[in-house]
Amino acid sequence: MTIQDRLARREAQPALMRLDTALSRLSGCLTVMNTGAHPDDEHSGLMAWLRHGLGHRVVIACSTRGEGGQNALGPERGALLGVLRSREMEEAARVLDCDVAWLGFGPSDPVHDFGFSKDGDDTFARWGEALITERLALAYRRYRPDVILPTFLDVPGQHGHHRAMTRAALAAVALAADPGALRGSPLAPWRVSHAYLPAWGGGGGTYDDTLPPPAATLRVEATPCDPARGVPYQEIGQWSRRRHASQGMGGWSDTPQRVWELHLTNGPAERRLAEGIPATLPELAALAGPAAAALRDAAAAITSAQAAFPRRDAIIAALATADAALESAAASAAPNFAAAHSHRLARKRREIAHALFEAAALTPVCALAPTRLAPGDCASLTLHQPAPTLAEEVSARPRIPGCADEAQPLQPGLTTIPVALPRDMALPSQFSDGFDPLGGNGPHVKIAARIGGREVSLARDFEQPPVILPAQVLAARPAAFLRRLGRPEPLTATLSSEAPVTLDTVEGWAVDQTGRHLTLTPLSETPGLATFTPRIDGAPAFTESRGSYPHVGDFALYEAAQLRVLSLDLALPEAATIAYIGSGDNVGHWLQELGADVRIMDEIPPDEDFTGFTTVLVGVVAFGNRADLRAAIPRLHRFVERGGHLVTLYQRPDQGWHSETTPPRPMRIGTPSLRWRVTDAGAPVTVLEPRHPLLTTPNLITERDWTGWDKERGLYFAADWAPCYAPLLSMHDAGEAPLLGSLVSGRIGKGRHTHTGLVLHHQLDKLVPGAFRLLANLVQPARA
Repeated sequence: MTIQDRLARREAQPALMRLDTALSRLSGCLTVMNTGAHPDDEHSGLMAWLRHGLGHRVVIACSTRGEGGQNALGPERGALLGVLRSREMEEAARVLDCDVAWLGFGPSDPVHDFGFSKDGDDTFARWGEALITERLALAYRRYRPDVILPTFLDVPGQHGHHRAMTRAALAAVALAADPGALRGSPLAPWRVSHAYLPAWGGGGGTYDDTLPPPAATLRVEATPCDPARGVPYQEIGQWSRRRHASQGMGGWSDTPQRVWELHLTNGPAERRLAEGIPATLPELAALAGPAAAALRDAAAAITSAQAAFPRRDAIIAALATADAALESAAASAAPNFAAAHSHRLARKRREIAHALFEAAALTPVCALAPTRLAPGDCASLTLHQPAPTLAEEVSARPRIPGCADEAQPLQPGLTTIPVALPRDMALPSQFSDGFDPLGGNGPHVKIAARIGGREVSLARDFEQPPVILPAQVLAARPAAFLRRLGRPEPLTATLSSEAPVTLDTVEGWAVDQTGRHLTLTPLSETPGLATFTPRIDGAPAFTESRGSYPHVGDFALYEAAQLRVLSLDLALPEAATIAYIGSGDNVGHWLQELGADVRIMDEIPPDEDFTGFTTVLVGVVAFGNRADLRAAIPRLHRFVERGGHLVTLYQRPDQGWHSETTPPRPMRIGTPSLRWRVTDAGAPVTVLEPRHPLLTTPNLITERDWTGWDKERGLYFAADWAPCYAPLLSMHDAGEAPLLGSLVSGRIGKGRHTHTGLVLHHQLDKLVPGAFRLLANLVQPARA
């Protein structure tokens, strides 16, 4: 974290706002769980009202890390994108002040984001219906929600992941409550009392719900403004959504939503959320029997603490009274009441502890240096307590797996604690099981103190989460090679270490290492993929992929190291000079690896007329992400008219693509996109124009080129186009009508425009041979 990052973070978290947030948690007693399939599925505005407006606990249950989605920010894809989107979800949750319950753990887990699906059954076939339902039931037992609310409806026309999560969320209610189910779990059964569905449809630019939503049984209406922040709760929701930057989230409305209508699946119409369940401490006191008086005292003390804001002494005195009363209530509660509601009392005491720390100005910044550590490394833990505190007997205890956790006094100013990681420590999972806004996320520091006469403690997260590295990290540049058959010259990778590396034997290849250079020599002319697994001192080596963005900080992924070589039977088009205008994908890089004459344009000069190129290739969704590309549209049109070949990979119709003005001739991208995509990666492909140059020159595209595709065929297909264009391929998912817009091309003036919705960029990263052969054809000069 840079000094500028630290200053910006502290500026954005003023003490009185933090104190107000801590006090507002104390108003409600309900727990609401919003279930979804991907980071960014949450009902952010409604959750902002329930948490910041009513003081209820909010939990976002998310089944995947979004690793199969798109990235509007940069090149991260697959597992690394999953790490990024997990961090974005946590930062979004930090704004909402809510928990996150993760149900999937990255691409190697059965429950992962494998791309788009159109049917819940198809999703369950990949995830396992019993598995995801069981994980949700365990989450119900862990968090004890009174309310569950799936984000989407289980109706045709909706994303299959969404449909599966809604079905699983409802089925998990009975499973969580069944004492005979989930054997082996230490968690007690829990019955969700209220299961809701949204009483609105999910149609729009992507989805196309074909059935109407259920009738509304509850109207949730927010007050106009959050009093502390001075903005509508829907806007707070958009502050949260802005953290999903890789998905381009965050919007503005001059008339922000204040009303949400819900449908209760297991009961009649209601006047408030979760009728019949105590929503506040006074309502809980009415059910508490012997503990009623203590609960009423706690409620009155909390009200006094909130009314005393911002007078810290008065707040501390009132909160100390409330904590003592809750302790007394827990001790005097009847067994039936304790079984049903003790978790509410425990939660409220934990929230009071956090409010006491804020009121006492005991909020040390905990930092570990260095933040990147391997087993056996030493570090320095610093705790900076800049403001005078009203707390006494303050101590700090590092909680880092495998490290000593002795408590040490925390002094005003700077406290330094040495930390040593054990050499045999296990690497933590890169995909945690949850996020808690009250702290304790991964390695942390436990702070204990006496405040207002009460002994309280909390888990204080590090300013920047430490990254625990594998012992053997190996970088190879490059880590993947493309080799065109007929070129027998050796391939050389440069390693990050001179340590002796051994590779598993691969038939048809010879391997030699000299210092940091690893040479792979082909011994045959066989096409296909060769994968080499490096080891150091007999142990598997790991590769590191890293990223950093201001809204999430640094993040990293560690995977078993591999070197891959794809030997290709492929020819490049003659005399093709290519300009590549991308937006975070690797297509330009792969063209360079093929040996094509390509210039990657990270910035288009204002006077660039493209006359030095035969072909201009535009990467996926680049029109939405690059203002310089949108400004160059008239010049691209002239380039085509004069004889150039413009090739556009898939574009979103809602992000920079205007059907009448963006392409050289009108072409409309189909919406909702669910209807204009083929999600089956093995869907049959029919060639409509077998003799077309794009399918024959310089490589004859045959049935074998459509095998081995990953995730899907394509999306954002063209729906209709000007007469000059002709469709070249037909494909469809099972049971659907053929789609003709996956690859269309047309003569325009002396040149040509070709548009494809095929996910070529993803297939290239997966080293699918047919995608390289087709791409080589697509970038040929228009005159061919």
